[in-house]
Amino acid sequence: MQTFKNMKLFSGNANRLLAEAIGKALGIPLGECEVKQFSDGETWVEIKENVRGMDVFVIQPTSAPANHHMMELLIMIDAFKRASADRITAVMPYYGYARQERKVQPRTPISAKLVADLLTAAGANRILSMDLHAGQIQGFFNIPFDHLYSMPVLLDAIREVVQTDGVVVAPDAGGAERARAFAKRLGCPLAMIDKRRSAPNVSEVMHLIGDVQGRRAVIVDDIIDTAGTLSQAAAALKKEGATAVFACCAHGVFSGKAAETIMASPLEQVIVTDTIALRREVATCKKVLVRSVAPILAEAIRRIYQSDSVSSLFV
Repeated sequence: MQTFKNMKLFSGNANRLLAEAIGKALGIPLGECEVKQFSDGETWVEIKENVRGMDVFVIQPTSAPANHHMMELLIMIDAFKRASADRITAVMPYYGYARQERKVQPRTPISAKLVADLLTAAGANRILSMDLHAGQIQGFFNIPFDHLYSMPVLLDAIREVVQTDGVVVAPDAGGAERARAFAKRLGCPLAMIDKRRSAPNVSEVMHLIGDVQGRRAVIVDDIIDTAGTLSQAAAALKKEGATAVFACCAHGVFSGKAAETIMASPLEQVIVTDTIALRREVATCKKVLVRSVAPILAEAIRRIYQSDSVSSLFV
């Protein structure tokens, strides 16, 4: 029987259900910790049990409201450091600000690097995250970074809807590598949508590269935000002869009127993971299917604690 004598799991307020599922998979309860706000909006944290000399894992995706959840995580890390925890691992199923990982024009920040600096300065000893928007974010840290993938969970869901007549579609050139990996494991052909982005959250489908005629298309992406681009892509695929269009992604941001956009689109189903806690209108959307990554995160935490290989999870 596995024992985790020196391990403690804690959660902020960003995705308590996922944290509880991770704890259940490991067979250990979440630690007692009070995270609340003062009336002026300041975050206050109190660790309600002893963590001296412990291996602490703080589970907190930095999803919307990103700034608030980021501050919760930073303050929790600081609290554990001052409570003499032996090692603090920030478990960030969704890494906020990941889409600002480079300078796209003059005089703009690299916010993903700033977040890395803040986490390190707060006292994190290790980072555990999933499906980074850009893999180079790992290089922004001078502490160990474990990068997980939701692909095994999403592949199982995709196989239920796409069989011999499937085609995997990359929503843009940047997602081609990810889509190729899915296509290889599914034994499906690959297609790609050429789009132009004129502003944040605004894009236009130009044309399709590849053949989707008579096939069930699956659009594979890492993040779905407003779902505007996804809706356009689905319409373009149907126009090119796809018999049905599905989508899957690791992180369902679903901001604004995303749920309405998805319901009005030609999409049959959108498969997402639970790295981000979904708003009620999205969680109840008939076209949205949620699959949990808690088992993957729990196994990674177990391997980190026991100093086993994490990368072998995805071999």
